[in-house]
Amino acid sequence: MNVRPIWGASVDARRHGARRGSRGLLALVSGVLVLAVTACGGGDSGGASSAGKGKNAGEAGSGQSQAVVTIAPKDGAKSVDTSGALKVSASKGTLTQVVVKDAKGGVIPGRITGGTSWTPETHLAASTKYTVHAVAKDSAGRQAAEDSSFTTLTPKNTFVGYFTPEDGSTVGVGMPFSVRFTRGITHPDAVKRAVRITTEPAVDVQGHWFGNDRLDFRPEHYWKAGTKVTVKLNLDGVEGRPGVYGKQTKTVSFTIGRNQVSVVDAAKHTMKVTQDGKVVKTIPVTTGKPGYDTWNGRMVISEKLTVTRMNGETVGYGGEYDIKDVPHAMRLTTSGTFIHGNYWGGGAFGNYNASHGCVGLRDVRGGYDSGVPAAWFFNHSMIGDVVEVRNSHDRTVAPDNGLNGWNMSWEQWKA
Repeated sequence: MNVRPIWGASVDARRHGARRGSRGLLALVSGVLVLAVTACGGGDSGGASSAGKGKNAGEAGSGQSQAVVTIAPKDGAKSVDTSGALKVSASKGTLTQVVVKDAKGGVIPGRITGGTSWTPETHLAASTKYTVHAVAKDSAGRQAAEDSSFTTLTPKNTFVGYFTPEDGSTVGVGMPFSVRFTRGITHPDAVKRAVRITTEPAVDVQGHWFGNDRLDFRPEHYWKAGTKVTVKLNLDGVEGRPGVYGKQTKTVSFTIGRNQVSVVDAAKHTMKVTQDGKVVKTIPVTTGKPGYDTWNGRMVISEKLTVTRMNGETVGYGGEYDIKDVPHAMRLTTSGTFIHGNYWGGGAFGNYNASHGCVGLRDVRGGYDSGVPAAWFFNHSMIGDVVEVRNSHDRTVAPDNGLNGWNMSWEQWKA
C-alpha cells in the first residue's frame, strides 16, 4: 500500500502454518465534530487585543464599545503549536462570534465557554496559515471586533498510520478498523481523538490500544450486515509523542457484507458455516494434534492466499515441515495460524487432529478442484469473516494476535 497505508496487505509466504512462533502484534470513535451555534474558530501563542476596532453599526447607544477581544497567538505569529496555543477571550463584554479558517476556507470548530472564552474542538494542521475573526458585545450592546492571522509549525519528525481494511472494500462482520503507527505513541488520547468513525446505521464504536503503536476500533457486537463505515483520519498536526507529529489526512469508507461466522469444534472435527445465524454447510476438518493444539477463540480472517508456502522454520518448528504449495490459505493470527486446504491429510478430516495448529480442510494438490471443501470455503469467505474454534486443548488466542479483539469483553475493550 502507500500512505493510505494498510496493515497486512502482503505477507512473507513463509509466515504461515503453525500457531506458536512469535505472537507479535498485528498492526479511528464514532462521532462528528459539532460546531457551536454561536462560535467556530482557532488560534495560537502570543496575544492581540482591541476595544472597539470593528464597526459598531446597529449597536444600542453610541460611543466606543467597552468590550476587549484578545486573540492568542498574536497577529503574524510563526511556528505556532498545533494544540493548546489558540485561544480567544473577551473582557468587559461577551463573545458573540469566533470564526477560524485555514487557507482553503475550512472552518475550525470550537466552543464559547461562559461567554468569555473560546477554544477549538480539535487540533490544528501543521504548516498552515489560519485567520481569526472574533466579535464581542459590551453591556450596552456595542460591538468590538478583532482580526488576526498566524502560521503553525513545520514538524521535523512525523508519523503515519497503516490501516486495514482498505478504502472501498467490503468485509465480514468481524472486521475491526485497525491502525498501526510508524512511531510509538506516548500521547494516545490526542491520537485517538483524531480518528473519527461514523456508521450507517448508527452504532457505538470504541477504540482500544494494543501497546503504543496499534489502535483498533470495533462495536460491542459483530457489525450488522450492510453497515456503511466512514473513518476520518485527521492526524495532520497531532503530536503523537514529544516533537513527533502526524502528517495524514485521509477518509476511508468500507461496507460490511453478509454475516458469516464459522464454528470449528476441535473435539468433533467439524466446522459449521453459518450465514445470518443459519447453518449453510458442515465441513469435516482436522485441527492441531496434541502438543500443537489450535488456539480457542474468535479469530478474524485477515488475508486470503490462493497458494502459499508453509515452512516450520518460520514458526519455531525447525524442519518438521516445508510445504511449498499449500492451497486455499486464509490467515487467522499474526503468529501463523491459518485455515487452509490440505491434500496430504489422508483420513484425518472429520476423524482426528493431525495439524501443527492450523485448521485443515480436504483439498487436492494444486487446488484445481472447485468441488472440494477447502475450495468451497475459500470461495465463500471474505476478509473480516469470523472463524471460532471451540473445545481445543489450548488457551484462548490473545486479542492482539491478529484482528482478534473480539476475545475481550466490551468492558475490557473500553478500558
